[in-house]
Amino acid sequence: MDMGAGGHGESAHAHGTAAFGAGSALGTRGGVDVTELVAEPDRPADVHVDLIARAETIEVDGGRPVEGFTVNGTSPGPEIRATQGDLVEVTLENESVAAGATLHWHGIDVPNAADGVAGITQDAVPVGGRFTYRFVAEDAGTYWYHSHQVSHDQVVRGLLGAIVVDPADPADAAPADADVTALLHVYGGQHTLNGSAEDERIAAEPGSTVRVRVINTDSGTAAVWASSPFRVVAIDGREVNGPTDVDGERLLVPAGGRADVAVTAPPDGSVLRLRTGGARSLLIGDPSAPEPSAPQPSETLDLLDYGTPDPGAIDFDPTAPDRSYEYAIGRRPGLIDGRPGYFWTINGKLFPDVPMFEVAEGDVVAMRIRNDSGEVHPMHLHGHHVVVLTRDGVAASGSPWIVDSLDVHPGEGYDIAFVADNPGIWSDHCHTLQHAVDGLIAHVMYEGVTTPFTIGPESGNRPD
Repeated sequence: MDMGAGGHGESAHAHGTAAFGAGSALGTRGGVDVTELVAEPDRPADVHVDLIARAETIEVDGGRPVEGFTVNGTSPGPEIRATQGDLVEVTLENESVAAGATLHWHGIDVPNAADGVAGITQDAVPVGGRFTYRFVAEDAGTYWYHSHQVSHDQVVRGLLGAIVVDPADPADAAPADADVTALLHVYGGQHTLNGSAEDERIAAEPGSTVRVRVINTDSGTAAVWASSPFRVVAIDGREVNGPTDVDGERLLVPAGGRADVAVTAPPDGSVLRLRTGGARSLLIGDPSAPEPSAPQPSETLDLLDYGTPDPGAIDFDPTAPDRSYEYAIGRRPGLIDGRPGYFWTINGKLFPDVPMFEVAEGDVVAMRIRNDSGEVHPMHLHGHHVVVLTRDGVAASGSPWIVDSLDVHPGEGYDIAFVADNPGIWSDHCHTLQHAVDGLIAHVMYEGVTTPFTIGPESGNRPD
């Protein structure tokens, strides 16, 4: 089936092939190829990193080894650090990942050619192959990278790492005396923090402020809370305006989402416990001080009204969209790869039969998401950030809630909006990755954009 006509055709799910953007309804074969949507091709890189993907044993500190995938010999892979405005260049070499591998830059609004989705923006990199990603780190913030080839297996088994973009002007970020990353992942049932199954101590002077970059790389929601008040200073790489102390509440971070929290080391020289994901903690303060307890609060912080409004942060009118779409998440019986079951749907359809969300560059796009499926879904849009306008009809009233990963709970409905300012073909899917395998994938497709890549057994590309 012709993908450009608004349907995905057949894919690996149906033992066929999906070809994106080949027809005339969304652009002709003479349109812009995704491989042409690149970052400043003549500009030298400011940051260059070589990453090697391997299938091997992962040694979990304080836990048991597991078979999985590493990046440069470890999982999580090395943290990439850049400064806002840098041109980042990363060369991936696949040494031994038999199914092929890619790298997706989760939360970074990269050019489409660098998005790393097998079958849409590139072919999976075979064993012995290389692929170079180039993008300008336009937005400071906390992000992560992971494979988008057989992602429900490769991400779960460790082909991932953190990437942090520091602001060009330090004054643009909440002030802090120290900056640490807290990457959460489960390896073979073992909850880890930065690859360790043990708590991590962070030495900090009494009264100093520590920015903790929480990255949830798992397929479920992570809860964050502390033994003392903390502030949420950024969500999904976007600074929160006017954050206030959170005390007696927990913060929920969706699968794939990130939250930067600021904590103050106790002035009396004791230790603060920051629970990350529930099972592991950061202990911040005097390394020799006794460990405090931190029982999980029963109340949850609501980001809909957290912080202070900042109308200037949104440079478009979300109330006057050029295109509006319904995005209804459901469940129904069906067949995937000949396997019967109850599978996830978008507007009543299973991938690969979910119609494209068609946009033109410059459009203001509004979506009304509702979840009637009975389970929470952390929805992730590639290449863009969206602003949350309402939840269940209640308008957002705090700091602009700007995200790329959003938990939509059973029975909830959200109104969101974004500007179509990054041409390409972009996945929009559930980051509970098994849900994506089971049908919960859509795509945002720009008019006139095509791709030479296909999904299916002939190409070997399996993005989910």
